[in-house]
Amino acid sequence: MASKSSLPARAQSRDDAARRAVVFVQKHMTRICAGTLILAHVAVLPAQAQERDPMLLYEQDGLTLRGHLQFGVNAVAERNLFWDLAATTNPGSGFDPDTNWLEGYIKPGISFEYQLDTGAVFYGKFSAVSSYTWGTDAFDTGDTGATTLEEAYLAIRGDLGPDLSYDLSLGPRELTLGTGMLIANGATSGFERGALKFGPRKAWEMAVIGRLSFGDITGTAFYLDPNELPSTDGNNELAGFDLRYDDPRGGYLGATFVNVLESDSPYPQAAPGGVGAPTVTPGARDGTNTVSVYAKTNPFAGALENWVFTADFARQWNDRIDLDAWAGRVTAGYTFANVPWSPNLTLGYQTFSGDDPNTTALERFDPLYYQGSPSAWATGSKSASTFINSNVNALTLALRVQPTRQDTWTLRYAHIRANELNSPVQFGQATRVDLNGNVVSGVTDAHLADDLFLEYSRIINRNTFLTAGVSVSFPGDGIDNVVGGSADPWTGGFVNVVINF
Repeated sequence: MASKSSLPARAQSRDDAARRAVVFVQKHMTRICAGTLILAHVAVLPAQAQERDPMLLYEQDGLTLRGHLQFGVNAVAERNLFWDLAATTNPGSGFDPDTNWLEGYIKPGISFEYQLDTGAVFYGKFSAVSSYTWGTDAFDTGDTGATTLEEAYLAIRGDLGPDLSYDLSLGPRELTLGTGMLIANGATSGFERGALKFGPRKAWEMAVIGRLSFGDITGTAFYLDPNELPSTDGNNELAGFDLRYDDPRGGYLGATFVNVLESDSPYPQAAPGGVGAPTVTPGARDGTNTVSVYAKTNPFAGALENWVFTADFARQWNDRIDLDAWAGRVTAGYTFANVPWSPNLTLGYQTFSGDDPNTTALERFDPLYYQGSPSAWATGSKSASTFINSNVNALTLALRVQPTRQDTWTLRYAHIRANELNSPVQFGQATRVDLNGNVVSGVTDAHLADDLFLEYSRIINRNTFLTAGVSVSFPGDGIDNVVGGSADPWTGGFVNVVINF
């Protein structure tokens, strides 16, 4: 290895710059993270001032340092939460189904890139999240919050030859695979951490990610440890790989395999015949395997012009506990390109297997760490807070219009049903005694709810975003039968502002 004195002067200069930057970060990291708060005023500065990019902290000798800042405030109101099921299933809880709360978060950070003489790029990022909830949220938790590490990774990327590149990363960071059906949300917010609705935490607590790309094909191998709540940490560890082809015209085709290396997380199983409380097996997730295939069509010509189709399918198994489950989704979208406001209409159907109470096997699908936003894999709008993607199916319809480039209105509808009766729909929390004195779980009628959600989004400027929404969930016969009468609709609304640099 050559000594420092034998290196070219330019290389020495760049090494010195890198060392200076490391010292700079070490000495001033706290000051940088706190100081980025001051930069919020940039959102109201004239365009000429914004063009100077205030988040660029250092750029010299192949080294770039950049600050990051994101923060938001969200006001939420909910009425008749969860159709007031608590009054029937847990009347002694004192749960108030009507509540309002305010939540907020701030996410400061700093990232760097350093161009090596070999052509590779050494890069990384450090960020944290501080969040809080004022008032009582939907899960009866409030006036609490936490500050946690978000991203803290080092990585290197470069080329190995024509059309062949690599990207290796170590440390907490975000990772989404495929359409977010299984691997997307690497961290948990809400409860003792606050900011339940915002969910500002996304990064995995530990991630080892290796990518190899050849042309339009990318292979990703990963090891992941989710950033779970301290109060409910299941000590989960995952590993697997993803192979994806991205067509330059816009379509894609991919497959993901996930193996749960370790887990203390339990699975519920329906009682035989559906009569009795479900059996909960600690550590049942350990060893679960899931393989999924996902696809999106390229733009069509002729009669199918402006149509887009997608499909996802997953199969899950665990021989240790006799698990065999499945899930899938298909969507068809059409854009009225020649109509004012460019309306887009998307029809979809998604389904996730539930445990059949008439078998000894376990058929309940485990959705792992899916992206649960209404635009991704939420089952309904309100209902997504009650039912995880297990033992449910939904017929969905979304209509999106854009009156201007800055304004978007989206109306979403979901008709939600259970796949298996008398079987845990979420995790068995609705276990109760029926009118005949039998302990039962799940629902006795498949129709769970019909959800409507109207959302408005406004791009105020390139850094500031406003979102507001109102929603209502009309309970189906399955919910009415739990209540023992006609349950009232669950309504709510929110308005939030997010600033992102």
